[in-house]
Amino acid sequence: MESSILTAVLLPLALGIIMLGMGLSLTPADFKRIFLYPKAATAGLLCQLVLLPLVAYLLCKAWNLEAELAVGIMILAACPGGATSNLIAHLAKGDTALSITLTAFSSLLAVITIPLIVNFAIVEFIPTGQEQQLDVLKTVLSVLIITLIPVAIGMLIRSRSVRFAGRMERPVRVMSAILLVAIIFAAILKERANVIGFFVEAGPVALSLNLVMLAIGYFGSRILRLNSRQSTTISIETGIQNGTLGIAIAATIIGNSQMAIPPAIYSLIMFFTAGVIIFLGNKKSKEEKQLVKS
Repeated sequence: MESSILTAVLLPLALGIIMLGMGLSLTPADFKRIFLYPKAATAGLLCQLVLLPLVAYLLCKAWNLEAELAVGIMILAACPGGATSNLIAHLAKGDTALSITLTAFSSLLAVITIPLIVNFAIVEFIPTGQEQQLDVLKTVLSVLIITLIPVAIGMLIRSRSVRFAGRMERPVRVMSAILLVAIIFAAILKERANVIGFFVEAGPVALSLNLVMLAIGYFGSRILRLNSRQSTTISIETGIQNGTLGIAIAATIIGNSQMAIPPAIYSLIMFFTAGVIIFLGNKKSKEEKQLVKS
């Protein structure tokens, strides 16, 4: 498979299917719910849209990361949580409704935040960055086409037939997981000659970013006196990012396969840390139930 076919056709198509799956689980009420949880929603969006890119930038600077890899980390930090974070929040006994609401709003805002953050990163880390900046309008339209339009189609399908959307949600979710794994390995395969060196250089930054943001999301929420389920959800929404979108932006919109490696590495890492979160969330839930019984 030629890389041009992968980046021009298959990658956007796969991302469209993933975002369609997310739309199948959304309703207009998910966007209204932000007014029911104003403090939790504000904390979650602040962590994801402000603190995540800031921490990513500081880590790239601290590690003196290679330019393309640093931009790749920043691309990942600009991406919303995606459907994966909703599933993990559910499995970890978090507040699934809050997770869906945060994902919905961060996905909407990503149309604006992605070109701003990515252009900043290109100028900041690449010596000739001024000449390589993304066309903001073109990027907004691209992100709109590959993210929000499939989500809107999914929501439209759900509004017309909840039963059909319910039947399709699981197979689309399974297909999304398979496509995510395939995309990650395709991105790694494209840079197979340098992949070990990239893992050694970008891996610690990706792992640090993931762990730091999971911690900030959870403990920051507890400081704000949010309950454990809301705190777990905000932690997940802050630490689990849409790696597929990150790879698509790097490989398709920018056309740089090296920048796609950090989102791929981060996606692999976050599945392991997500497993730990799910284990801890279920353990805490069982302990709370035992306390109620006693």
